[in-house]
Amino acid sequence: MMTGILVLADGTIFYGKAFGAATTVVGEVVFNTSLTGYQEVITDPSYRGQMVCMTLPHVGNTGVNTEDLESDKPQITAFIVREVSPVISNWRANESLPSYLERHGIPGISEIDTRALTRRLREQGILHAALCTDGSQTPELLLALAQQWEGLDGRDLVKEVTCQESYHWVDSTEEAWTPVSSDPNATHTLQATTAQSPHVVAYDFGIKHNILRRLTSHGLRVTVVPANTSATDVLALHPDGIFLSNGPGDPAGVPYAAQAVNELLQMNIPTFGICLGHQIIGLALGGETYKLKFGHHGSNQPVSDIDATNVQITAQNHNYAVNAESLPANVEITHRNLNDGTVEGLRLTDRPVFSVQYHPEASPGPHDADLLFERFATLVKETLVKEQAKK
Repeated sequence: MMTGILVLADGTIFYGKAFGAATTVVGEVVFNTSLTGYQEVITDPSYRGQMVCMTLPHVGNTGVNTEDLESDKPQITAFIVREVSPVISNWRANESLPSYLERHGIPGISEIDTRALTRRLREQGILHAALCTDGSQTPELLLALAQQWEGLDGRDLVKEVTCQESYHWVDSTEEAWTPVSSDPNATHTLQATTAQSPHVVAYDFGIKHNILRRLTSHGLRVTVVPANTSATDVLALHPDGIFLSNGPGDPAGVPYAAQAVNELLQMNIPTFGICLGHQIIGLALGGETYKLKFGHHGSNQPVSDIDATNVQITAQNHNYAVNAESLPANVEITHRNLNDGTVEGLRLTDRPVFSVQYHPEASPGPHDADLLFERFATLVKETLVKEQAKK
């Protein structure tokens, strides 16, 4: 097995065993504290541009299967683990983790002190790093690559993970990717067999499959649109609700999204945002976002639900947060992170709009916050009934 070399921008060097693809990559290192669900983690588009270090020491024993993918391929830049299992012990598995990563060109490194790496990230914050798994680079060259890398701040990573054309999501393997129109220049028309159900337009900033499954499970039919879709084109689809998805990187890197959402918020259409979608709502309202020291990545993040006066254990994956002090007077903070007090949820007092920073769809993680999908579906249906009554 080839020796892998991971070099952080601060000069720290980790030697380990390479697995996955044989290559050299540069990225932003973050740590994830989830105890399960590594497959969902590596296929989450929100991880675009990042090397993920798992704090769980033993990874790979359940292999990879086609049912638990959150997108059509791995989205991470590299995978860092203490130990990767050579044995698969799951009847659902189609492939081993090393084979899956190798097939998609993603390198991994094991047999390193992931606890020491995590502590360094907690102390110093998110660090750039370079990883070599093919023996072609020296530590000195890798250090130079890590230090010269431009980073992710301000970059538009959403354009790398969003869909290229609109489609209607149906929760089945055969029909999940039904195009809305075969002609990209034509006016989009929804081709749905359940036309009587409320229609939600979902912006794909890097949307996870389980979000789409949860939306349709509550009786909503969903049209997914590319991230750069204008407000005018969204309104042409006659949505009863608007959903703003998760996604990677700096929300300031997608100003076109904030502009479109700003226009849509004026229409009083029920709107629900998750993660990047939450941050984009904040920007659309004239607020500001900022980068966290080492982000929130894992499925055990405690959040205070201020309305319910309880604590939810949540799944999270983000490096940025909304600045509460920058938000206008018509915004109420509904959730706070109990580890650092950051904003985890908000709603508008004068419009049917709410959002959360965390991932209520889990995958992986607990289902404490799944009720938010029901809340959104109820809001959409009640608003639709009121509008129909006016007519």
